Amino acid sequence: MPYAFAESPFSPRFATLPPRFFAHVPPTPLTTPQLVVWNSALARDLDLHPDAQAHAGIDDYLGGNRILENSLPLASVYCGHQFGVYVSQLGDGRAILIAELPDAHGQTQEIQLKGAGPTPWSRHADGRAVLRSSIREYLCSEAMHGLGIPTTRALALVASPTPVWRETRETAAVVTRVAPTFVRFGHFEYYSHHDEHEHLRTLTDWTIQHFYPECATAPSPALALLEAVIARTARMVAQWQAVGFCHGVMNTDNMSILGLTLDYGPFGFMDGFNARHICNHSDESGRYAYNQQPQVALWNLNALAQALLPLMDREAAIAALHGFQALFEEAFASQFQAKLGLTSWQDEDWTLLTDLLNLMHASRTDWTTFWRDLASVHDGRPLTTPLRDRFVDRDTFDAWLVTYQTRAGAQTGINPEDVATGMRAANPLYVLRNHLAETAIRMAQQGDFAEVKRLLDCLAQPFNERPEYASYAEPAPDWAADLSVSCSS
Repeated sequence: MPYAFAESPFSPRFATLPPRFFAHVPPTPLTTPQLVVWNSALARDLDLHPDAQAHAGIDDYLGGNRILENSLPLASVYCGHQFGVYVSQLGDGRAILIAELPDAHGQTQEIQLKGAGPTPWSRHADGRAVLRSSIREYLCSEAMHGLGIPTTRALALVASPTPVWRETRETAAVVTRVAPTFVRFGHFEYYSHHDEHEHLRTLTDWTIQHFYPECATAPSPALALLEAVIARTARMVAQWQAVGFCHGVMNTDNMSILGLTLDYGPFGFMDGFNARHICNHSDESGRYAYNQQPQVALWNLNALAQALLPLMDREAAIAALHGFQALFEEAFASQFQAKLGLTSWQDEDWTLLTDLLNLMHASRTDWTTFWRDLASVHDGRPLTTPLRDRFVDRDTFDAWLVTYQTRAGAQTGINPEDVATGMRAANPLYVLRNHLAETAIRMAQQGDFAEVKRLLDCLAQPFNERPEYASYAEPAPDWAADLSVSCSS
């Protein structure tokens, strides 16, 4: 039987680590917290009652005004490299872990409140999150889940009139985040760089025990852990690239040890394709541009490997890192094989793909609509705008299309309509474009969360065409070019 949120919370396993790893800190109450969005599907997966009304006091529990019985809320300490610069102490500055719950798949999930007030690691900040950024995190984590990309999840959004000052006066909100663990690369860096090697070993053993048990029997468990994280991270970033997702702030403290997309700040899904697209207004050097994400992932994995060196052989760690490129290319090829409707990936397909990306970059062709509509080549479905008209150099695109059709047509025994169906299952119709999020945010700031909920419903099934959401599949309007996001949240 589904149960109410206040019933039987598990004490987080993270609390079994030594006191050096965290501090017990209660959430700071909000003024009149109000539950404005509730994820019924995720609640059901956690064996919680899907109806928010069945959870007495839910606004207060998830707003930080009441603490679950037997819960000892905690915030953890870590460090990291931010924009390539080492920062010796960071930590959960506004995120507080309050419980764990088992999910329907037999995995335990941590329940964390983001924006729940200051902790010992808030660095003189208020520990709050604003409504604007909280909506973006909620929407994007669920959008990524709908796309099948590993991610943290969002169970609930609580809003409050409590004022929060950023560039201007805004209001506070708390996102209830869910993940098997929120441990990041920065946790390992912290104990390594502070020469606390016993704590480093404790954290490594704890991570392996709970999340990578297959590494425990390896000759070098720490090396096996590194290799597993490299593989997961390579696959995750390949999936990002395939849907045109830019994380925006790939610091090592924002990299999940589980290969999950973590910490949605200044993210963005590309509209017109720009290989050098920078979604974060604060990223003046373009360190985290779209085409830099694979290399930055490797840089961050190198930082993790450096942190783990007290527990493993240096040459073995270097060899593991050298494996990243092949793993990424394999995952990347797999993604684009499906997007192109190919049954296998051949060496010449790299040229086919590169030529297309160069054409798209030169014309700033809309990423999502082009890939979705490419399927029409196989089943003749009529398009609002012909494919060739999305390119400045139409003749060169026409030549590319002939090459592509020849390549695809060489696949024997494949029904063209089945190819088109498979391509539409690999190329989403709906993604969380910036202007869609912005429209929902502006309405929510006026107290209307209907658009947030509509978007969530649409993005839960991003590959399925639904007439009621036709406008969400359209390219961005002109005014969207003026939108910018930054690290301010």
